[in-house]
Amino acid sequence: MFNLLKRLVSKKNSTKEKGELLGSDIQRNLDRIKEIFINANDIVIRAFRVGSYRKIKASIVFIDGLVDTGALNEHIIKPLVSDIRLTQPNLWLTNKQIFRLAKEQVLSVGNLQEVESLEDVVSRILSGNIVLFLDGIPTAFTSSLQGWEARGIEEPETEAVVRGPREGFTETLRTNTAQLRRKIKSPNLKFEIIKVGRETQTDVCVTYIKGIANDKVVEEVRRRIKSIDTDSILESGYIEQFIEDGPFSIFPTVGNSEKPDVVGGKLLEGRVGIITDGTPFVLTVPFLFIEAFQVSEDYYSRPYYSTLVRWFRFIAFFFSIFSPSIYVALTTFHQEMIPTPLLVTMAASKEGTPFPALVEAIVMGVIFEILREAGVRLPRPVGQAVSIVGAMVIGEAAVSAGLIGAPMVIVIAITAISSFVVPVISDAGAVMRLFLVIMSGFLGQFGLMLGVTGILTHMVSLRSFGAPYLSPVAPTTISDLKDLFIRAPWWAMTTRPRVIGWKDPIRQGFRLMPEPPDDDEND
Repeated sequence: MFNLLKRLVSKKNSTKEKGELLGSDIQRNLDRIKEIFINANDIVIRAFRVGSYRKIKASIVFIDGLVDTGALNEHIIKPLVSDIRLTQPNLWLTNKQIFRLAKEQVLSVGNLQEVESLEDVVSRILSGNIVLFLDGIPTAFTSSLQGWEARGIEEPETEAVVRGPREGFTETLRTNTAQLRRKIKSPNLKFEIIKVGRETQTDVCVTYIKGIANDKVVEEVRRRIKSIDTDSILESGYIEQFIEDGPFSIFPTVGNSEKPDVVGGKLLEGRVGIITDGTPFVLTVPFLFIEAFQVSEDYYSRPYYSTLVRWFRFIAFFFSIFSPSIYVALTTFHQEMIPTPLLVTMAASKEGTPFPALVEAIVMGVIFEILREAGVRLPRPVGQAVSIVGAMVIGEAAVSAGLIGAPMVIVIAITAISSFVVPVISDAGAVMRLFLVIMSGFLGQFGLMLGVTGILTHMVSLRSFGAPYLSPVAPTTISDLKDLFIRAPWWAMTTRPRVIGWKDPIRQGFRLMPEPPDDDEND
């Protein structure tokens, strides 16, 4: 008695979880499909009959434009209509037996699956799959025969390299997972699909390397993504803003990249990737501040030049953030710190200008941001001309009219050029630059130091999925300094970053430094 009640309750709960189940009447199933997709003229319902003797009713439902119709006709419809195993007059085969025969011997597609609920059927159709119904069978076949137009694999314009792979991610999820699988041929590379968005039902893929990635970080990524309750996810930027640790911080705590080799390298260090269908930008967590200065080409070139270029990036970042604020502080409050010949030259060039240095810096900074935005949004040939010519004309005209001093134009030019060297945090750099200019304009050097202290305090308090944002500087990890201010040779980088890959810290063997052969061996 109790076992019977237990089975009934279990069956009821199972039905509730699955939703409305399909029926044996094919017309009823199709009517429900038509009710759900009413006024959707891209839904195709192709009706036909299986076999030439029994002529069982069958229908295929798919979305026009999302399915490869050539493969559909060749591998699904043609075998069902003309295969001799289904056309012979065999009165002893039931509909269910024909269903099994078609699945096991007739249909020549590799990813054929069965679905039982109407909710699963609708989800598969919206994902670009085909769904096959047979009369008298309360289940349906589904197969992924996607065939929509997609952009090919190209070199990302935002991460161009001189040496390294030229391929980039595309807007197709399976193309992106395949590129990662080509880079990391390991069964430990996992892909987990989560649907996000009540209306868009966007496929979001969580990828990681089992045994290297921290299980707690993987679970936290799953939890944050599953907790997203919104109607649409159109780009990975939506996901980023829902899962980041510091939603009110100007600094990014979630990384992104368009290159499979970059994402593959981060996965091998123990990070977790988030691939969103419909965008080539793949998110990675945890994200550390130092990653903004690390470029994939650093690890393909010789370590000495890579270290030198990385220092150039640090210097350019310093110039882009502090040049305007230092100039404003010196010319407004601390003229005694400027060498006398330079001070005389600056005073002569600034004579007659109506605005103080603070106003000049803010106005020129705003003009620079406007020109940069115009250059990005316009077509590439026109945008480059607008950015270059516009900056030259406006700068020259402002100096000639006596509105802006020539030194300020030079400072803003240096700032503008330097800001393009580290594009990952260019948006945060613009905010910091404006904040420090205002602090320097009102309080001078004291205001500048106060602003820097506030920024550093905020950065030290940031976390990215449990990892300190300024690691390995704060807290200091000696073993991770080999990839901070210098880029050590590959044979010396034996361990993964401690705060990320501590679960499997050993990256490679020890004592791998190449050595020349002994003279005795040459003899």
